[in-house]
Formats: sequence, C-alpha cells, structure tokens
Amino acid sequence: MKTIITSFLLFIFSMAMNAQDLPYYEIPEAPKEFTQGTVAGRLVDGLGFRYYWATEGLKEEDLKFKPSKDARSLFDTVDHILVLSIMTLSAVEGTEMSFPKEGSLTFAEMRKLTLENFKKASDILKASDDLSKFVMKIPRRNGEVAEYPFWNQLNGPIADAIWHCGQIVSFRRSAGSPLPKGPSFLTGTVKK
Repeated sequence: MKTIITSFLLFIFSMAMNAQDLPYYEIPEAPKEFTQGTVAGRLVDGLGFRYYWATEGLKEEDLKFKPSKDARSLFDTVDHILVLSIMTLSAVEGTEMSFPKEGSLTFAEMRKLTLENFKKASDILKASDDLSKFVMKIPRRNGEVAEYPFWNQLNGPIADAIWHCGQIVSFRRSAGSPLPKGPSFLTGTVKK
C-alpha cells in the first residue's frame, strides 16, 4: 500500500513539474494593444493552450488509437501537428524548415517541441507590426521553393493544427481517455 501511495505522489509531482516546464498550461496574459502581431500571436496562444490540454496525460495505449483502419493514429496526428508547428515557426523566423527524422522523437519530446514552437512563434508575432514580412517557404521535391504570404499561414498550418487538436480530443474520448478537468478554453485558465 505504501508503494502505491508513493508511486501516486511521484506521478502527481512529475505532472506538476511537467506543467511548469512546458508553455501553455495557461494562456499568457493578453496584450494591452490590438495590433496585427498581437492578434496573430494570441491566435497561436489559443492553439498552444488547446494542444497542451488535448495532449495532457495521454498514455501509450491512447497514442495507438485509430478510429478506423484507414485513419491516422493519435500518435500520427500529434506528429502532424509537430510538422505544422515547425512550418509556422520557420515562417516567422525566416528560416528553412527542418523536420526531425521520422521516429526519432518520443511523444513527450514531440509534445514539448510543438509547444515550444508555438510559444516562440507567438512571441515573434506579438513583437511585429507587419505580418506581410512572414513568408512561408515550402521546399518541393523538384528543388523549387513555393512561397506563400502570411494569409496562407493562417488558413493553412495554424488552422490545420487547430483542426487536428479537435481530432486528438475526439480520438482520446473514443479511446476512453477524456480531457483532464480544469481548463477553461474561454478564459485560457485552469480552475484549481
């Protein structure tokens, strides 16, 4: 019995420590001004908060869940959101997209990197007064690079990542693993 209680307390402690290490346990305080950058950054903050809670507490068996044989697994959906976070961050940093080697990251590493990418992208966006400078550059197989303005970032990777966060929530509920209680998606806070 003592071992079970100790294990439980260690689990709770590790969850609390993990929450402090990762961005988006709660949404950062709203900017004082409405600008191009603060609005776009806040959109990414909302995405980060939703992703944090959609993926919080997932277990190995949850990650294997697929709603049908032709669908992506929950793990594959998490991996896809990582790719979208890299696309978003690369566009606002003005850097070439660089993706981790397939299968090289654990779920915990993917989750952390995705949340950090969203936080970095949000911070860059909030500091900008001109979103037109953020051009998404996508390398093609033929060696060419397709360029897209920030508008496509909004309706492309950012909106797609929000869409897939909803899929994660649906998948985990179908797998019998509901969202943790506490987050308010309206306020971006966690009820204690």
